[in-house]
Amino acid sequence: MASKKPTSSELDGVQYRRAKLWQIILYSCNALVGMSIYTLIGYANYAGMIGFGMTAAIIGIVLTGARILDGVTDPLLAFLYDKVDTKFGKLRILIAGGFIIEALALFLLFDGLCAKGFGLLVFVLLYVLYVIGYTITNMTAQTLPAIMSNDPKQRPLVGVWTTAFNYIVPMALSMVMAMVILPRAGGEYNEAFLSMAVKACIAMGAVGVVLVCIGISAFDKPEYYRGIGKQKPLQFADMAEVLKNNKPLQCYIAAQASDKIAQITMTQSIIGTLMNGILIGNVGIGTILSVIGMIPSIIFAVIGGKYAGKHGSMKAIVTWTKVCMGVAAAQMVFFIALRFTVGTQTIAAMGIPMILYVLFTLALNASKMCVTTADNSFMADIIDFELDRSGRYIPAVVTGTYSLIDKIISSFGALLASLAIMVCGYSSTTPPQPGDPATNMVFWVTMFVWFILPMIGWVITLIAMKNCHLSKDEMVQVQKRIAEKKKEMKGE
Repeated sequence: MASKKPTSSELDGVQYRRAKLWQIILYSCNALVGMSIYTLIGYANYAGMIGFGMTAAIIGIVLTGARILDGVTDPLLAFLYDKVDTKFGKLRILIAGGFIIEALALFLLFDGLCAKGFGLLVFVLLYVLYVIGYTITNMTAQTLPAIMSNDPKQRPLVGVWTTAFNYIVPMALSMVMAMVILPRAGGEYNEAFLSMAVKACIAMGAVGVVLVCIGISAFDKPEYYRGIGKQKPLQFADMAEVLKNNKPLQCYIAAQASDKIAQITMTQSIIGTLMNGILIGNVGIGTILSVIGMIPSIIFAVIGGKYAGKHGSMKAIVTWTKVCMGVAAAQMVFFIALRFTVGTQTIAAMGIPMILYVLFTLALNASKMCVTTADNSFMADIIDFELDRSGRYIPAVVTGTYSLIDKIISSFGALLASLAIMVCGYSSTTPPQPGDPATNMVFWVTMFVWFILPMIGWVITLIAMKNCHLSKDEMVQVQKRIAEKKKEMKGE
């Protein structure tokens, strides 16, 4: 039987901590947890209306408030993370405990108390309980890559496997929902559908939790998740101190938040209608490209991971961001050329315009995938930088602080999408529909949201990375200083 003890490698004059491949794969099975719950919660509107007698408007308000609560609870988890430390470790307890909480809440929400005469108050309480459990599990999982490996060549590999699972799991689960569970429920989203869906998703999540706990068992020990020297209790002031003095974290927040608000805006369904349903004239083309692009995106995630491992996460972010800008600019020129020649709706017909559109889209998605892979490993670098800077290993503070600010900023994406359709001449009661006239205003607003807004985010990313000193060479020095400080503490 293979040993569960972590391996190590001598590179750059540093004795790096490495995870075995099977440990990385099992950790990446966290996608079974996150994506199954993500798929299930997409039916929360049906649970609210069918099971608790709520209107769509009230449910919208509740879900918006829950997103704000989700952002607030992320940094608060740092205090729980700091306190939990048992003879069985902390990581597996937090992941399993959080999942039990969210699984119980979701079961009651979609099955146990669904259509039993309860109303708004019970729905809100169960949803809040789900958010608490989700936060405990999800935020703990985000700290694991930094704990499992500090080898710059291996860290991006963790992101590659996570990306692959994040693509495959929701697609497979969506097919199960549509082709197995929905027909068994009579082809309707009713109580029977919600009951079967929650059981399937919780079962998949439970399998994921078991696999993750097996994968991280060798790292769930104090020597991997404690800081250097005697650690003082965590306080609220520590979060402000980290945000104020951890410059790489500041740069990462600026880069991620600017990219995220553009992504959230352009992925709103009403913006998709402007692009696919009106300008192109084929509302289903986005879904088709998602399926076609799955394999190329995973391949490019591997390529991006190798590049990040060789050149460092920061340089990888810069390089692939520039590629994204170039491809997006070329695709926008392509749309403008079609607009003033044969028309953008020729993309929907089999021909050269469709081929070019597919190639542009696949290239842009692949480039974005490379950026995402580098982003994931860069967060682990920031966590280690904080350990070197302050001597404190507080990954939940770093990830929680980032998550809070990121969710607050990205929450404006839906508002920007609403403003965009208002500029196009639509009101709140007359949303855009497939087949509407492709006016000049619709065209230019869509070009702005689809291409120019992301470019603004990428420019901010490049500026932020230019002011961030956490290069590959600097990370080598960071790991050397951490290793020397630990040796000094052992000597004392």
